[in-house]
Amino acid sequence: MPRLSLNDLFRLAVPGDPQLRPDGGAVAYTLTTADRESDENRSEIWLAAPGAEPRRLTEGPRDSAPRWSPDGHTLAFLRPVENKPQIHLLTPDGDVSVLTSAPLGAGAPVWSPDGTRLAYSGPHGPLDPNAPVVADRLDFKADGTGLLRELRMHVFTVDAASGETTRLTDGDLHAGAPSWSPDGKTLAYVTNTEDDRDLTPQGFVHTVAAAGGEPERLTGPEVVCGAVWWLGGRLVVAGGAGGPLGHTRLFEHGPGGLTELETGIDRNVMVGAPGYPGATPQQLGEDLLYCARDRGLTHLYRFPGEKIVGGEQSVSGASAAAGRIAYVAATPRSSGDVYLIGEDGETVRLTDHALDGVELFTPRSRTFTAPDGTSVEGFVLRDETLTGPGPLLLDVHGGPHNAWAPVFDGAHLYHQVLAARGWTVLMLNPRASDGYGEEFYTATVGAWGLADEQDFLSAVDDLVAEGVADPGLLGLTGYSYGGYMSCWLSARTDRFKAVIPGGCVSDLASIGGTSDVGHFLKDLECGGEVVKQSPITHVAGVTAPTLLLHGEADDRCPVGQAEQWFTALRERRVPVRLVRYPGASHLFILNGRPSHRRDYNERIVEWLEKWVTGSPS
Repeated sequence: MPRLSLNDLFRLAVPGDPQLRPDGGAVAYTLTTADRESDENRSEIWLAAPGAEPRRLTEGPRDSAPRWSPDGHTLAFLRPVENKPQIHLLTPDGDVSVLTSAPLGAGAPVWSPDGTRLAYSGPHGPLDPNAPVVADRLDFKADGTGLLRELRMHVFTVDAASGETTRLTDGDLHAGAPSWSPDGKTLAYVTNTEDDRDLTPQGFVHTVAAAGGEPERLTGPEVVCGAVWWLGGRLVVAGGAGGPLGHTRLFEHGPGGLTELETGIDRNVMVGAPGYPGATPQQLGEDLLYCARDRGLTHLYRFPGEKIVGGEQSVSGASAAAGRIAYVAATPRSSGDVYLIGEDGETVRLTDHALDGVELFTPRSRTFTAPDGTSVEGFVLRDETLTGPGPLLLDVHGGPHNAWAPVFDGAHLYHQVLAARGWTVLMLNPRASDGYGEEFYTATVGAWGLADEQDFLSAVDDLVAEGVADPGLLGLTGYSYGGYMSCWLSARTDRFKAVIPGGCVSDLASIGGTSDVGHFLKDLECGGEVVKQSPITHVAGVTAPTLLLHGEADDRCPVGQAEQWFTALRERRVPVRLVRYPGASHLFILNGRPSHRRDYNERIVEWLEKWVTGSPS
């Protein structure tokens, strides 16, 4: 059976956002594919049910956020109209009608308990692309959106029958996704109304009457609230206690304020975000379900800490109804499939989105010991029939509070391609990685590069000593924080023969004033000590040929970071190449143009083969 090729990108189908019908009999979900001809990512809504073949419900090409009405007869979803997402309704007979006509688009729909209204958080305000950009605070841009100008996110309701829309929030604030109270009279959401909200990361739970009125703030600064849901009559909050850098935890709001829902596990609650798999908490009868990351894998738990979906699965969406649980999870053979747990506890896989006719290499977990005795987990991907040392690629994840998982990775296809060409790929979860406890999670605060450098180098040394890696054939890459670490390590050691920083950070001083989260990165992650933690401080030590890959519209790690590194290396006559992807934001390697994603993967393979295993031309 053939191995994976980069062209398999156009055969990948990735499910997401599973929504169990209220009767528990079927699951609506999104299915995302890469269309070569249009060079766009295509998203449709599909339906899966036990004993039936999955079928497509909508034609796309950019349909998302399916949500069942309380009676299960109507499916609301988002579809662009004149390039602005609007809420549409799909009836049982297959008719589709547009419900909203929001000038700047609507957000994901949330049905009221009686099914007569929907709520959403959506953009509001003037948006003249030619108007001057006036900023009084630091939060004037956002990666993936760009300059915000006077654009703000507010909470709206829309009548399901008439389409009449009401805006419930106002002012210079961003209101998060709303949640309905069980009686349908109130909506809860998270926002920050503090004067210095751009300088102090805070989020406060607010409520507002569905009929309109003055919002009420329910929480104080003791918890940095990120999201809120009414679940089974309880107001459940995800947030951080004591600061924004620790684990996300669950809280319940009651008459006495917020009380932590103690899970008994030292793990980070994962509510789901691009590149950070997880799911919003769900209510199943009397049980609260939530996701948390354990050793790189995101698993599903029943409160307080009973794991109900574990093993080699990484959950990226879940929904509960009628005693059943639907979820999407990646495995070593698939980048995602839809599963259903019945009332009897039995699990059935409803879809099969694994690549047909392709044999995949499986990442193997192993533990390394850093020089100070810290245990560090890594995943080694290689052809296990090979003997003797060969080329090794060390790939560093982003975050730094993300984590590699031993499942098939549809974004980093070069892992499989390189393994088929005799390479070993090491995906290490060093200090600051998620899934290993809060102390491990915060171990690099104020010590980027300094605290975790030896985690990487000692692991590579171990693979060299074991005869797996050839010390003369070592490559290094990574994205975001991984791009930072690629710059850092290449400046601190000459053992890597080729280096590929993606979406990199080279100068922590300048990124503090140019990134959309630069202030928080500089002050919170780096403790304000940016010079000693900046790769640019040590750039004179770089000798390895370096390929820089960067999105032109990246506001998280602005392209100037790559420009600085490129210029510094070029001035030193180090072989260097800078590749910029027009219109690409920071997450383009996950959801950008298919041609850009394929090119990114291809350039990594070509650079490594040129400078590590081949002869430079």
